[in-house]
Amino acid sequence: LVKGIPQEFIDRLIAVGGCTGHAEMSVGNCYDAVSTVVDTELYKVIAFEMLAEAGVEVLVNTFLAGAIVDNGKIQGVIAESRSGREAIMAKSFVDSTGYGDLAAHAGADYVELNDHPVANSIGVGGLDIDTYHNYISGLDIVSQRAEGIRSGVDGKIVRVDAQWQKMLPEEFLEQANEIGMSFVSTAVHDDGLMFIKLNYKMETSPTDRDAVAQAEYELRQRQHKAIQLIRKYIPGAEKAYINRTSPSLCIRRGRTITCDYDITIEDVVEGRHFDDDILAYGFHDCAPRIQVKNGGSYGIPYRALLPKGIDNLLCAGMMITSDWEAHMSTRNTVSCMGQGQAAGTAAALCALKNCTTRQLPYPELRAALEKDDVVFVD
Repeated sequence: LVKGIPQEFIDRLIAVGGCTGHAEMSVGNCYDAVSTVVDTELYKVIAFEMLAEAGVEVLVNTFLAGAIVDNGKIQGVIAESRSGREAIMAKSFVDSTGYGDLAAHAGADYVELNDHPVANSIGVGGLDIDTYHNYISGLDIVSQRAEGIRSGVDGKIVRVDAQWQKMLPEEFLEQANEIGMSFVSTAVHDDGLMFIKLNYKMETSPTDRDAVAQAEYELRQRQHKAIQLIRKYIPGAEKAYINRTSPSLCIRRGRTITCDYDITIEDVVEGRHFDDDILAYGFHDCAPRIQVKNGGSYGIPYRALLPKGIDNLLCAGMMITSDWEAHMSTRNTVSCMGQGQAAGTAAALCALKNCTTRQLPYPELRAALEKDDVVFVD
């Protein structure tokens, strides 16, 4: 359902060997309809290429330090870098920080629910996914499997998971649980696994600087323990090693910004669409317990991206939707990418028309999104 710029991104990744494509699940009937795995390093290359081609002025290594606001309208953002402090003035703004930093600096209402763990996944070298799959298949504990493009060849295993509680010693299960280890394994290349997750539930919100510093240390410790467990208990993984981590911990939710509309779980499971949809979406991270009715889709309304009290700001990504169960759909990567295209398009139109986000005629936004291959379900 989510095409447009997100699908262009995937197509370009496939072309350089950095994506499995939309790999159909052949085992595991409810969690994911497809498994789209990406090489995170090639993802970064493609992201920069697309920004450069679009003429975007890219200011990496620059941090948001504040906002200049006048009568409910943002005039500019205060940025800090090694070049010093500066004000960047504009007509329209999008907050896609994940943490809701710009919205908070601009005075938007928000809550910090702290209802998700943070994580830092690892990539693992020295463990071949086929060898791993053959081992768990021999034990008859495969719970998930998907086939797609791996090392440029289609039809190869790119995702596996196992019902380890049936076979592995209690010692392994206890230690894996202690470090929040999820062993759903994915692969884009033949010589390593892309994604083994380590979760950590913080006592305070991940906007707390000092608490995050402690969480960073804890997650690095957990990564090391995870590799030791893999080496000890998984046949053929005796020389496994970490070949990828994120530079910092990743969040599922920071601040939740109060917007004109708050998507509910009823909207999701009933498959509701709105008269100001910006995309159609159909995935939920808690399937099979929670699913969209009749295998259908629901819509994300434009007004769900508009922070109350601010006239020229849009929020996109995991900072919308206060309902935890609804958020377990809207926070996911593909949804965030779709929201990003809609928010960026709306901000550009508002700047061109010199209007506020609430003055923008929805038919004009809809037409621009459809022109750029966004799929709608009426």
